[in-house]
Amino acid sequence: MRIYPFRALRYNTQKVQLEDVVTQPYDKISPAMQEAYYEKSPFNLIRVILGKRFPADTETENVYSRAAKTLQDWRKEAVLVEEREPALFGYAQRYTVPGTNEVRERRGLICLGHLYDYAEQVVYRHEQTLAKPKSDRLSLFKATRTYCEQIYMLYSDPSFTVESLVFGNRTGEPTIPADETVTDEYGVVHSVWKVTDPHVLNLLVGALSDKKLIIADGHHRYETSTAYARERAAELGVADSTRQHEHSEKQVGEADESPSNDADMKAGPQLPVPPFPEAAMMMTLVNTDAPGITILPTHRIVYGLKDFSSQAFLDKAAEFFDVSKVEAKAVAAGSDAEGVESAAERLAPLNGTEGVAFLAVMADGTWLLKAKKAAVEGALQHVPPRQRVMDVVQLHALVLEQLLELTPESIRQQENLRYLRSAEDAAAQVARGEADIAFLIKPVTLDQMKEVSLGGEVMPQKSTDFYPKLLSGLAFYALD
Repeated sequence: MRIYPFRALRYNTQKVQLEDVVTQPYDKISPAMQEAYYEKSPFNLIRVILGKRFPADTETENVYSRAAKTLQDWRKEAVLVEEREPALFGYAQRYTVPGTNEVRERRGLICLGHLYDYAEQVVYRHEQTLAKPKSDRLSLFKATRTYCEQIYMLYSDPSFTVESLVFGNRTGEPTIPADETVTDEYGVVHSVWKVTDPHVLNLLVGALSDKKLIIADGHHRYETSTAYARERAAELGVADSTRQHEHSEKQVGEADESPSNDADMKAGPQLPVPPFPEAAMMMTLVNTDAPGITILPTHRIVYGLKDFSSQAFLDKAAEFFDVSKVEAKAVAAGSDAEGVESAAERLAPLNGTEGVAFLAVMADGTWLLKAKKAAVEGALQHVPPRQRVMDVVQLHALVLEQLLELTPESIRQQENLRYLRSAEDAAAQVARGEADIAFLIKPVTLDQMKEVSLGGEVMPQKSTDFYPKLLSGLAFYALD
């Protein structure tokens, strides 16, 4: 994998408080969160990554054109300022694992990463993508020509090279003080270290040059960016990745279209830059051999089914699953829960069950479905062997597609399916009559994800939910 230091745009903390302007990633922002971000500051990043849409919008005046103008204005007003020299950024997130008291720290490196087609076997995906987010992100990128958010990438390095160079140690409390720290609305503490020493930068570039990457979060953005890079390469006469690599040996100080990649000429080691601005995007790389990675489940909510019957569904499911009703736990009167089970209580029967299992929440109760191995094996002969034993794959390939007869295309288009992290919210949608059935599932493990991805396979959409999310607005990569 080829990475590049870059002259990032960053918020000017002499003009804004970082807490007031950064956000969660665009796809994790609810309408209520969007409104709260708007109220926090006129310079909050929400105006760029997920602006408001209005009935009077036209082809030329719309959410994307407003985002582009907003960025231009912020740069003119020095709300966003460009770093004077190329840098890579250490990034640490200290957080409490949801539903527990365990505190973890996840470390990463913010950089520009070269864009590779999947066929080149340098960058691997682990799940399928949805159709709707792709066109939206591409339209925003073409209007702003700026990366305001990083995508989250995984690599393996048992020697902990990045951690030692950037944070001063392999694990534990960093020995080098952070340059910036901000706490988000979930209590996650985000810290950033700026690395500008050319010698250290080249060591980091070299240490990661032989790594393969797995996309953890950001499949849609990676795929749209790669397609756009391919278009731009054709315009420039760079026909394939091999020629891109020949061009990518260009060093800092040579002509380049992007101010984020240019630098003042100075003595010292030369640093690589992309062959052209669109050939790279902003990423955070995280070492899978280091502690701190947490994967949460993403639950499925099925709605809008014609003539849905819970009993008919359970009768069909009994061929492949041992079905047992789960009795709701009584909640003491006057408790904070007010008669509603907590997530831990609701998920306890599932988490206490070995092997593949789901909870099916319907209007007349909750049932535990535990897979019958032989029956499931026979029904999933069309599924790669390593995926047949995975909860989320059995849920999609057997329950959603065969028992509920949802087509893969309707699932991809989210016609009858919603995704939620919160088990309580998923169950509440059923209780309110907004869904026919909610499936609560266990999380995919890191080893499962790596095995599937590096094996060239993909899991269903939204199979993983990496926690916490990367904060948006810590750095920007401007192509112009």
